[in-house]
Order: sequence, then structure tokens, then C-alpha cells
Amino acid sequence: MKAWQVTRLGEPTDVLTLEQVPAPTPGAGEVHVRVRATAANFPDVLMIRGEYQVRPPLPFTPGVEICGDVLAVGDGVTHVEVGQRVAGMAAMPNGGFAEEALLQGVSAMPVPDGVTDEAAASLTIAYQTGWFGLHRRARLQEGEWLLVHAAAGGVGSAAVQLGKAAGARVIGVVGGPDKAEVARSLGCAAVVDRRSEDVVARVKEITGGHGADVVYDPVGGDAYTQSTKCIAFEGRIVVVGFASGTIPAPALNHPLVKNYGVLGLHWGLYASKEPRALLDCHLELVRMLEEGTIAPLVSETVPLDGMPDALARLGAGATTGRVVLTP
Repeated sequence: MKAWQVTRLGEPTDVLTLEQVPAPTPGAGEVHVRVRATAANFPDVLMIRGEYQVRPPLPFTPGVEICGDVLAVGDGVTHVEVGQRVAGMAAMPNGGFAEEALLQGVSAMPVPDGVTDEAAASLTIAYQTGWFGLHRRARLQEGEWLLVHAAAGGVGSAAVQLGKAAGARVIGVVGGPDKAEVARSLGCAAVVDRRSEDVVARVKEITGGHGADVVYDPVGGDAYTQSTKCIAFEGRIVVVGFASGTIPAPALNHPLVKNYGVLGLHWGLYASKEPRALLDCHLELVRMLEEGTIAPLVSETVPLDGMPDALARLGAGATTGRVVLTP
């Protein structure tokens, strides 16, 4: 089978090589699939660079979010069967930027007939992260102001849709007029272009001085600092990631004085700490998808040979929504 291999760490266009490799064999708790679609994620780029918290042994195939047909199951996997279409997380080092891959059995969930491969591949990381971040961590309430950084990106666009579905008033922060239009189309009540507007002043203006009750931050850096300056009384900042490349080091006297909370979200921990919650979340997201409450923003699909360039653009922040490999 064909698979993109990382044999040394670096930028995607420099280190990815398309190779003929043996098909993987599922171990205990793993699922072997023929790949239908793999959504590209910023963690894929970080993993290729060697900057992610998970560092697979070289060589490895990236691509952590997959939809595919079950070819075989390992010992202990009883909830999915051969021939079934499933979506889930890759069992590294056998990721989804390939013709075949391995899934973590605990994450493999059946995909209903009415859901496209591209949507199914896009539903796990961004939407489950958004659901756990907004509902389990921040306890988002109807009518609250929700501020979403990088609102036109893959992670941000999911949070916008989930926030709107929960009855929140969503403010999207984006970089540039094109992304502003995308954020508006997703249902943002207001959009702030960080390149041409003062984010803090605009959020205070939009909310009538109240500030954001919940902030969803996958960016870090300046975005986090801005959030602390426009957070509401008893507001909650959900730290999802650091796409800016800068990890903030906040002084804890600030949340004390302003009476707000900073909440970390490591979605992957739920697989080991509370796996049943992943299934419940998946079923809820599928219900919302079938009802049309949420709809993954798939901006482009790329063939197998187009993956390095797509990942380079994703890493540079030059994409909107989800970029999906369809081998």
C-alpha cells in the first residue's frame, strides 16, 4: 500500500516521502481500516516537526483523524466489525495519510449512512474538543457571550457551530476579510478582524461592556492576552492549544483580581479516564449532524499526492475549515 512516511523531522514539504509499505496488522485494541478520508489537523504538522507531545518512532505515517472501512479488528475489540464504516483516531505510527491505517479501538465509532466520509473524518477531534471544552469544562449557558479565536479554522469553526447550537451569542476572531466572511457564514453574531481591529475594544463594544463569558482559545500567545483583557466577571477561558507557537505564562494574580477561571482541555485524556464519555459525545454529535445543527466546514479535499502542500498551508495558517485527504 502507499503511505506518506516521516523518516526525519522537519517541515512537511521537506520530510514527507510517499512510499510503498506493508499493510499494518492490528494489535490488541486496534482496528485496521481502508482509508476513505483523513482530516488534516495542526497536531499533524507539529508531529511531523517533532513539536507535538506525542512523538511516534521514526518512520511513521501522520494523519490522526480517520474515516474508513474495517478490514480487521484486534483482540478485545467487539463493538465494530469487518465491513463497517467507522471514524476515529489513528493508532500511531500507522496514521491516515495512507491507503490503509490503524485506529485506536476505543475511538472507533460507527458512521451512519447519511454522513459523508469527509464529514465523518472531520467530526472527531475538532467537534469533540469543542463539545468537551464548551460543555464539560466551561459549562456554557444559553445567552452567554462566547468568544472564539481562529473562528474560521478547523477547530474554531466547530466551536462556533457548537456554541450557536447551545444558544450562545458567538463572537468570532479571525485574520483577514476572507476569513471574516467564513465566520459570518458559520453563524457568528459578530466578527472581529484581528488584523485591522482592536480585539479587546471591539469585544467590549459588542457586549456593551460586559465582556466574554466564555473564551475558546486554540491559539495562545497574543490571543490569550487579549482574552484576559475582555473576559467577563466569572468568565471562563478554555485553553485548547497554541497554534501561534507561543505558550502563555500568565500571572495568577490576574484571574484572582478579575475573578475569572482558566480551564485546560486535554481531550485525549477522556479516552483513558472516561471512555464512555467519548461514545456519548459521538452519538450527540451524530444526532446534531443528521439534524443539520452542525456541519463540518470542509474547505477542500486533496488526493494522496497533494498532502505535503496541504499540510504546509495548514501549518502557515493559510487554510479555512477542514482540509481532507481522500485517497
